[in-house]
Amino acid sequence: MMVSAEAEQMGVGGGTFQPYLDSLRQELQRRDPAMLSVLVALLVVLLTLVCWKLIRSRKSSRRAVLLVGLCDSGKTLLFVRLLTGLYRNTQTSITDSSAVYRVNNDRGNSLTLIDLPGHESLRLQFLERFKASARAIVFVVDSATFQREVKDVAEFLYQVLIDSMVLKNAPSLLIACNKQDLTMAKSAKLIQQQLEKELNTLRVTRTAAPSTLESSGAVITQLGKKGKEFEFSQLPMKVEFLECSAKGAMGDEGSADIQDFEKWLARVA
Repeated sequence: MMVSAEAEQMGVGGGTFQPYLDSLRQELQRRDPAMLSVLVALLVVLLTLVCWKLIRSRKSSRRAVLLVGLCDSGKTLLFVRLLTGLYRNTQTSITDSSAVYRVNNDRGNSLTLIDLPGHESLRLQFLERFKASARAIVFVVDSATFQREVKDVAEFLYQVLIDSMVLKNAPSLLIACNKQDLTMAKSAKLIQQQLEKELNTLRVTRTAAPSTLESSGAVITQLGKKGKEFEFSQLPMKVEFLECSAKGAMGDEGSADIQDFEKWLARVA
């Protein structure tokens, strides 16, 4: 389906070239039917390669990594730690912050880290602004307060996951379970299980009771596979969970525990 769509955009198989192609096909069938089959196969391979290259070039042009999450999840400190390695007291952001980050790999690639505000009145507005350039999305979770915030976390994550552009571009998604230095921090495995359960509940309730926007004629996006309990493996993008601590076990003077996070960035770069 993708090949035929690209072919139509380039005028192959229709429009200006159709009479010429019909004439060529009839001539080949008259002279050598086997040659026609070979040429058709080569054309299909060529169009497939063109489509593949176009898709690859579109993804490579997206170099942004969006840091999203609720207020006080630790996004801004993670942003600072990745760029400087230093601890800094942070405040709730009301606008975005961005900087070039050079990943630690053999190719020396760079990404643009963008820290988006987590306030409820701002987060979707800023996601809308930057989602088209997202190569990856990092959803930061406060592992220590997760149990009491699980519904709010799942609500925001649900809004991210059903976004039409996010589904179309399928950027890599990381659920960064932050603040693992705190005693009450939940593990990444537990957070994944709880989020899958909450997202499944949200999916059922949203389908049963559509919002005003949905009832106005907007397309309702189905999260995951219909008729099955929701799992992150059902999504079109690759989803990973990891544990980290922007503050670190040693506190303000120590280093952050973000090595796995840095390795993940190197892989997606």
